Amino acid sequence: MEKDEIKNPDNTGEDIEKSSVDKDLVNDNDNEKNTITDATEETIVSPEEEINSLKDKLTRAYAEMENQRRRHEKEKDEAFEYGGFSFAKECLNLLDNLERSKTSLENDEVLKDSDALNKIIDHINIINKDMLSIFKRNNIEPINALNKKLDPNIHQAMMEVEDDTKEQGTIVQEIQKGFTMKDRLLRPSLVAVSKKKDNKNEKNQENKENISEN
Repeated sequence: MEKDEIKNPDNTGEDIEKSSVDKDLVNDNDNEKNTITDATEETIVSPEEEINSLKDKLTRAYAEMENQRRRHEKEKDEAFEYGGFSFAKECLNLLDNLERSKTSLENDEVLKDSDALNKIIDHINIINKDMLSIFKRNNIEPINALNKKLDPNIHQAMMEVEDDTKEQGTIVQEIQKGFTMKDRLLRPSLVAVSKKKDNKNEKNQENKENISEN
């Protein structure tokens, strides 16, 4: 009599579970392979596309290098052309001090109309003239402001003066002279500009006077 093979019913569940796990692992591996394959296919670039991409990168790099070269050339030219810009601005302070000294001496009651004062003023005028000549040789020019229309680019209005004989906004007084260096502004002219008289205030004043008389 043959012995029947006795199967352990408990092992059946384990075999089924193990089989299911193995299938999941196989499926995961297949998915990973498919993903890698898809990614590889996406990254494949034709030789023509690669050449065009390299050409584009080279063109951009060359353009950037050219822009940098032009910027450096411009900075070098400006440094050479306007190298004395700061020094020129400092020299203007010296010119201002000469003018202030001259004005102060001319208003001095003790020295007024004396020979000593006249000699000093003559010397100041000579120095002033020499400085302006040096400025001109270095392309530093004073700004002509009087009787000109106010230009905010080169003039700075400090006050208004009532004057019906001038068009409104006309420069009637130069408080401090402005200068340019080639096409650059060293400093603006400080000026006073004309404005029309306020007739309303005049009428109010007249009315007050009439009331006081009555």
